[in-house]
Formats: sequence, structure tokens, C-alpha cells
Amino acid sequence: MKVLVKEAILRCGHDGKVENVPSQEWVRIKESAILVATDPQGRDISMCPNVGINIKPCNKTLPVTKGYSTFVTIGGKAVCLDTVEGFTDGTPPGAVKYNVRRPGQTFVEAGS
Repeated sequence: MKVLVKEAILRCGHDGKVENVPSQEWVRIKESAILVATDPQGRDISMCPNVGINIKPCNKTLPVTKGYSTFVTIGGKAVCLDTVEGFTDGTPPGAVKYNVRRPGQTFVEAGS
């Protein structure tokens, strides 16, 4: 599984774009900061097309449900892998997930 970096592409189930904000900057892959535990959580989602009457588009990511390494950590926080997945705040509640489309790098892998 590939390690996620800031340039990783995460999308909601409707194809809205998740904004990556790394919480650490000292460990990088090819000049891009590696994402660690809780980095994908609480992030803004833009361009979610799920809009309509009584329909809430995905605006924020909720906690990660899977995809952290149990083996590799940075500063005591697990690195994010290309299997990261969680729910969004969009409708229907508890049904729309976000996940990784591209890890942002192709060099470094880590165990789950």
C-alpha cells in the first residue's frame, strides 16, 4: 500500500474534492509532506455535485474508518495509506464515503 502525501487525491462518493492539510512537514516524499493520523479528518470538500431540495452536499470529512498503518508512524502518529476511507457529512447520513483515488506518489509503500 502506498503512503499518502499532500498531493494525494481523495474524493467523496459524488466526486467532490477533499482538501489535504498535512499536520507535519518534516517527513516528506519528493518534497511533499506525508499525511498522518487524523489529517484526512474534518477537511473541506469542494465541488460536491450532490445538491438539491432536502439534499446536503458533502462539505466535510468525518473520522477515518480504515487506512492507517499499524506499523509505520511519524511523531507517534500512524501514516495514512492509499486505503484511507471514511464517511462525509453529506446526505444520506452515514452512507456517503470518501476514499483515495491517487496516493500522490509512487515511490514509498508501508504495511497496514
